[in-house]
Amino acid sequence: MQIYALVDCNHFYVSCERAFAPYLQNQPVGILSNNDGCLVALSPELKNLGVTRGTPGFKINEIVKNQKVYLFSSNYELYGDMSTRVMKILASMVNDIEIYSIDEAFLFIDNISDKKIVYDLALEIKKKVYQFTSIPISIGLAKTKTLAKIATNMAKKSFNGIFELLDENIEENLLKSTSIENIWGIGRNYTKRLNKYGIFTGYDFIKASPYLIRKEMGIVGERSQLELKGTPCSDMTTLPPDTKSIICSRSFGKPVSSYEKLLETVSTYCSTAVHNLREKGLVAKNLTLFITTNPFKDTKQYANYINCSLPDYTAYTPEFLNLCAILLKKIFKENYQYKKSGIMLTDIIKQNVIQPNLFSLSYGDDKRHLVMRVMDKINNKFGTEKIYFASNGVKKSWKMKREKTSKRFTTRWDELMTVK
Repeated sequence: MQIYALVDCNHFYVSCERAFAPYLQNQPVGILSNNDGCLVALSPELKNLGVTRGTPGFKINEIVKNQKVYLFSSNYELYGDMSTRVMKILASMVNDIEIYSIDEAFLFIDNISDKKIVYDLALEIKKKVYQFTSIPISIGLAKTKTLAKIATNMAKKSFNGIFELLDENIEENLLKSTSIENIWGIGRNYTKRLNKYGIFTGYDFIKASPYLIRKEMGIVGERSQLELKGTPCSDMTTLPPDTKSIICSRSFGKPVSSYEKLLETVSTYCSTAVHNLREKGLVAKNLTLFITTNPFKDTKQYANYINCSLPDYTAYTPEFLNLCAILLKKIFKENYQYKKSGIMLTDIIKQNVIQPNLFSLSYGDDKRHLVMRVMDKINNKFGTEKIYFASNGVKKSWKMKREKTSKRFTTRWDELMTVK
């Protein structure tokens, strides 16, 4: 018997904060977006107070004060590392794993005919993940990925966080109570189309004519229908897709008006993007740079972008930084309050397939890649930006507001938890 399991970390960002602060258990907790703007993650306790995702943080000041709500700035370094740890545990317990997002992964369980053995395996996975990370997870078991998605939603409501959707009678009853809008791959737009034909539930969907589904939704809809009937149509993708682009972009903590400060932002984001390039063993040739004012403020508006290609593929940061300075001068305008800038690297290939140049050494054949390797090793060991380029700036008064950030307990030696 072939079974798909979808593992979903429960309110993941909140759980990461709770893992290192036990006093947050059963308390209303919210995670703020960049620059401490809107709520991007909420604990069930905060939702019960009537707060919804996307609410600006300042609008719940009264609730925070009266209900003792705990708010945190997004700590993506911590969340990313905790996600990696969870995924490694999952990968150690099954043969095939497809990482779907930072807090979700599909597992493929094969050659097990006994449902009880599968259920016990799910219990063991749940126990081990919590033991080593303190992250609670929900697991849905089904014959296809689409059904596993539905099962996981039910698992979040079950007493032990596991829901098995392998019985046809249970499957049929559940589909009758599941709105098609909540089925993976359908969404609002298709829901409106299908409602016109009297299709409102998952059960209506599987009973509908395949011709009608294909007419309204194309091949994607036909596959979704087959998956809901128990026929797998989505293969496990165990290898990540080839990287087509790398983007690094942020809003500033406060507006920037001078060319020098704006260059600091662009240089910082460029350094991060090229570092990510090297981490994946890639090189790039094309760089796109963009700047924009705040479209939500009643001030003079301006936005522009520009791109250019280097002569050869490289992951040598100084070459991209020099190009950034040249490009920024071409689109920068004075007397504007800039709120955001960004960098995008495209035309990306693997470093080991760089075509040799007859007249000059390529990035992988000279000392440039050695210099970058040493710099990356030092920063990986002692912390980000222990060594950085002068064009990135020193004080960085424009940096994002992150006044409520917790410590990066798992990735910074100087931020390790102190046990007394």
